[in-house]
Amino acid sequence: MNKAFYSFFSLLLYANFCQSALSGVPGEVIAVEGHGAISKLDQRFLEINFKDQNYILFAIPYSASNESKQFDGIDINIIKKDFGESRITIEDLSKVDLSKEDADRAYKEAMQIRNAVNSYSTDFKPNMDFSSPIPDGIISSRYGKKRFINNTPRSPHLSLDIAASEGTPIQAPSKGKVILTGNFFYSGNYLIIDHGYGLISSYSHMSEIYLEAGDYVEKDQSIGAVGSTGRVTGPHLHWTVYLNKIRINPESLLKKDYLQGILQSYKDVI
Repeated sequence: MNKAFYSFFSLLLYANFCQSALSGVPGEVIAVEGHGAISKLDQRFLEINFKDQNYILFAIPYSASNESKQFDGIDINIIKKDFGESRITIEDLSKVDLSKEDADRAYKEAMQIRNAVNSYSTDFKPNMDFSSPIPDGIISSRYGKKRFINNTPRSPHLSLDIAASEGTPIQAPSKGKVILTGNFFYSGNYLIIDHGYGLISSYSHMSEIYLEAGDYVEKDQSIGAVGSTGRVTGPHLHWTVYLNKIRINPESLLKKDYLQGILQSYKDVI
């Protein structure tokens, strides 16, 4: 069991002391009322103050998508969901069946990304008020879909794909700090933004990157342009969002009054 999954279940146990019942879908965020007990957990979490009350936000991992469980008196019920499937064809087989050289490169880059995603900063606290990185883009593939590449099962699609014309500006959905950029085998021109307290977002396949690691960025500031670099079938943005190392559904963050909706879900069951 990885650390992110362990932390999730630690919070499930903690939630037992906070409310009678909660439910959620894999890839979504749940709120629980925060108090001193949180200090006993092994990991730092995003805590939000709303109307003089503290709430802890945590993510339900996709790996729970085939389960519906009850925890100590029906505390949190993970709802089963069929996310559908996505089938794509990649004609360049060197991007599918990797040579040893490419496989070694992809592994090293995956470790770079993992280290960046595992970072945790407190320079600023996110307010969960995200805007779309491509306001006029078209969603071409949603979070959670089972993926088949050339009819072969692959890892699920735990991101949001937004299609747009080559060169379309990409905007930061929220303020943060750039912590990684580069040209990667799978992701092409790639950038990661740390939004603080375990909330991190990444942007793949860009034609251009406008920023460097260490740069601070404001909400709606241009960070790059849509492209088709890396392993792709056409120009689009592959947008991933992490909360405490767990990939969550970016599309949910774009809902109006998203944070208030999460908190209301908590209030409805206490």
